[in-house]
Amino acid sequence: MSRVIYSFYIDIQNPVSHFENQGKFNNNLNWLLDKQKKYAELCGADYLHFVYDDKYIEFSKQFGPEVSEYNIINFYKMHLLYQLDYDEILYLDIDVVPVTKHNFFEVWDLKKGIAIMSEEWGIKDNNRDKHCVRSPLAKYWNAQALLGYAKEVFNTGIIGANQKSLKELDYFKDFHETLAEMKRLTEDDFWPDDIRNLFGYDNETIFACRINEYQQLYKTGWHFFMDRWSFIPEHAKLVHCINKDFDYVRKWCEKNNI
Repeated sequence: MSRVIYSFYIDIQNPVSHFENQGKFNNNLNWLLDKQKKYAELCGADYLHFVYDDKYIEFSKQFGPEVSEYNIINFYKMHLLYQLDYDEILYLDIDVVPVTKHNFFEVWDLKKGIAIMSEEWGIKDNNRDKHCVRSPLAKYWNAQALLGYAKEVFNTGIIGANQKSLKELDYFKDFHETLAEMKRLTEDDFWPDDIRNLFGYDNETIFACRINEYQQLYKTGWHFFMDRWSFIPEHAKLVHCINKDFDYVRKWCEKNNI
């Protein structure tokens, strides 16, 4: 069985607020790549890392000026899922650090569905004024508007899937029609301003609209979300370093001989 782990990184020249820690990425990029490469070796999988190139440029041409480069990048990582000719695929954001010696592909039976983190916990805080367009609550309301209902939203920083699940997901079905509807919703007076201001062109919103069956990574430690404070519990397997405190993760790995 062929397996691959892949990542993707672009140094945005005019970063949005999400990339205010861009220097931390650049200063730690080689270390992050090395950790992911070594984990791929442990899993007996190929490792591929994608960058800004002609294929990305060509992909980006289909989007209008209303879609930010940040959103294009996140759509492109989904596009890459469908370009890889492997039986099983594990995608890792470049700020995901493997801290386990367990083989992802042996632990997770991808025949049972896509392995992903649900962010249902993130939609419980309904104070819409303090949320940004990338927050779980924003994704929830955007999916609600697109579908007419929404139960859960997801974080695509880590995705495990096989070819059958990807085909069933059919992420890019009616893609441009979906983008056009997302644009219409940003101007739809039916929605109160505090909700409409959360609408945008989010890859995870579309994922929530497409997914039927999935396996939950979050509660198992296979997608540990290190965000508001720097802490890594013993059960963590893949640390998603949202707060970009890579120094903390480095020291933790050194201390634990990982």
